[in-house]
Formats: sequence, C-alpha cells, structure tokens
Amino acid sequence: MTLFEGQKNFFYEINGVFTEEAVARRLRALGLNDGTTVKILNRKRNGALIVGVRGTRLALGKHISSGIEVKEEKKDA
Repeated sequence: MTLFEGQKNFFYEINGVFTEEAVARRLRALGLNDGTTVKILNRKRNGALIVGVRGTRLALGKHISSGIEVKEEKKDA
C-alpha cells in the first residue's frame, strides 16, 4: 500500500520511495528511508498528509505520498 492510502493515527514502516530521483534523494535526506517508521498525524482536504518522522512533522503532497510504499505497523493506543 502507499502512504497516501494510510489512515490517521496509524504507524507505517517505509518499504520504498518510488518518485522522481531528486524528490527521493530529498526525502532520504529528511529521514524517510526504508525501514523508517512514520505516523500519519493529519490529512488535509487537498490530499496533503502531515506525517511525524523521527520527531519532526513533514507535509507531503498527494503526488509524493502516493509514491511511498509502506506496510502497517500498529495503531496508536
């Protein structure tokens, strides 16, 4: 599944970033690497996601979050 398909307050493990090379390189620099756990904090009307990763909040547009493959880890208790 992709990060864009994820639900709010769930944790996901990144399995791969499949976007343009420049975007993928920037996401890796921000800490979005394979095996990294991210939490979807909020979903905006325009399709953007607010995610928490390594203590930082990032906003990702629909195009970018649709190119990030993830697997579900667990729901926030």
